[in-house]
Amino acid sequence: MNFRQQVTLGGAVAAALAVAAVILYQTEWPPMNGIQRGFRGTAMDEIYNPRFVREELAANKIPASLPRLPDVGGKAGAVYKNVQVLKDVSVGNFTRLMASITTWVAPVQGCAYCHDVNNMAADTVYTKVVARRMIQMVQHVNADWKSHVAATGVTCYTCHRGNPVPANVWFDNPGPVQASGFAQIPAGKNHPAAVAEDSSLPFDPFTPFLEHDANIRVIGQTALPTDDRSSIKQTYWTYSLMIHFSQSLGVNCTYCHNTRAFTDWSQSTPQRVNAWYGIRMVRDLNDNYLDPLHTVFPPVRLGADGDSAKVNCATCHNGVYKPLFGVSMVKDFPELQTHP
Repeated sequence: MNFRQQVTLGGAVAAALAVAAVILYQTEWPPMNGIQRGFRGTAMDEIYNPRFVREELAANKIPASLPRLPDVGGKAGAVYKNVQVLKDVSVGNFTRLMASITTWVAPVQGCAYCHDVNNMAADTVYTKVVARRMIQMVQHVNADWKSHVAATGVTCYTCHRGNPVPANVWFDNPGPVQASGFAQIPAGKNHPAAVAEDSSLPFDPFTPFLEHDANIRVIGQTALPTDDRSSIKQTYWTYSLMIHFSQSLGVNCTYCHNTRAFTDWSQSTPQRVNAWYGIRMVRDLNDNYLDPLHTVFPPVRLGADGDSAKVNCATCHNGVYKPLFGVSMVKDFPELQTHP
């Protein structure tokens, strides 16, 4: 074997080892746990990595709630100025909730994150206006979307987890810069999409499905085209959204579907119905609570197209099938469970 052949062979071996290293790096090592969610077989088998579950449990610990006080004394709306949403809450429990929200949302910044500390009643700090609307949104979810959140409910901590801005929010995505002419027409794919594991699936499935009400179910019901005129391109958008669901909840397709018959509701799990309501809840929150706030936020808090941050499934779920693994925090805060 001459020198050139040795170099070529060495390069080939090095390339093969590099590929093998990448594959091994991306492989989930055993053991893996399987949970049967329906009939025997692989069509409804949920796979979990116990190492990831341990990490998720550690990341979903909830802060201790301040003890609730007796509902006695004056009401917040009578004692304090400019209380618009929680005015019928007793002063003691109003203060308790404000302290809790500070812990949930701005533990470092403190009260000054939302308030002018020289005039607590003023609305001069934009975050106070936003926070008021977010309290109304939480009340709306807990009172009007029990079809999705049930009795578990949500609090500010469900999404914020001690951060002023939740870790998982999204903005309208104008996509990568395109060339001029025909190539300028974006097909919504063929660019690495973080939402879909850096695949070439569409990079923004949220705008059509979680802000607008585009049809998600595009799979054909027959072997040949009949009355279903949905395109393969539309199917790619659906796949991108479904991967987002899977990532956001830390589950695979069988959490909602029987993979032998994806479209059949009678063979699906109850979670598919819950997800149906969840999609509509997210649209409601984006359209009626978050989108309108783009006039309140400063430019630094807006997206590339001037829109405010919006929610998707990951905003609440943060990678687990139930936010905070189903622990209810709102049970200790009745003022967040109903409309005033």
